[in-house]
Amino acid sequence: MKTVSLSRGRHTLHTMPTSTGYETTSSPAYSWNGMKRGETPFTVLQHTVAGRGQLLYERRHHILGAGETMLVIVPHSHRYWVEPGDEWEYFWISMYGQEALRIHRTILALAGPVFRLRPDTVERIAACCLALIDGRGETPGKASALAYEAAMALYDDVLGPHAFGRDPAHGDVIAGIVGHIRANLDGDLDVDRLARLAGFSRAHFSRLFAASEGLSPAEFVTAQRMRRAARLLELGELSIKAISLACGFQDPNYFAKAFRRAYGTSPTEFRTTGMYTVQRNGPHDDVAAPRRD
Repeated sequence: MKTVSLSRGRHTLHTMPTSTGYETTSSPAYSWNGMKRGETPFTVLQHTVAGRGQLLYERRHHILGAGETMLVIVPHSHRYWVEPGDEWEYFWISMYGQEALRIHRTILALAGPVFRLRPDTVERIAACCLALIDGRGETPGKASALAYEAAMALYDDVLGPHAFGRDPAHGDVIAGIVGHIRANLDGDLDVDRLARLAGFSRAHFSRLFAASEGLSPAEFVTAQRMRRAARLLELGELSIKAISLACGFQDPNYFAKAFRRAYGTSPTEFRTTGMYTVQRNGPHDDVAAPRRD
């Protein structure tokens, strides 16, 4: 076994590795419980080279064989281990940070905790792990870049255009759904309802949507609502309660919590401090950005 552990420190980068390594184990003592590894969220991406391992994920039992990759997030109700008499050969990379968690949660929601990656993707992720092991992540920036490269390789494999086969008609349908979302941010935008409107099953719709927009449908709806909220707050013409309703939140307190998660400040502070301004930032609608004056 060769393992590299990297200190989390106080780095605020959006993707940072915490550990990576290669191991062959046959010890029954090898057992990881996702609810007993602390409260700080991080992810584990682990690829089986040979042998087999066991994963219990939300009451479903998976047996991981050669060529299969496992993705889990801590804290979460799961456990992975090796059975007595078995041997499990694998390499892994663990990471934390807002972007790493967002990407991996989207992949988990769409592909589940176990999947098969293309050989070139496995090689790219393995190369990132080896670079960290060899000491090429000696600064926070370099370590972050390697972890982000691994995350992007995974993203392209699971959510890239090749994953679902691009049908121009599908693109038109998703574009229509995006327009519907933006026109109805104060209404019911439940994923099941959107999938029915698109004419797809929930799972297929979610995959197509994420491949097109880079976010799951629920994440996209929340992002659009937060952008509208930022725009309305800066205009200063409506009360917080009215803005909450205009953005699809019936409970102003829940709206305030969602807004703080998105922008790191309360709606009231956002309005009074003038910390942000709304500017046109391309084809994806108005976004909040730091004020430059």
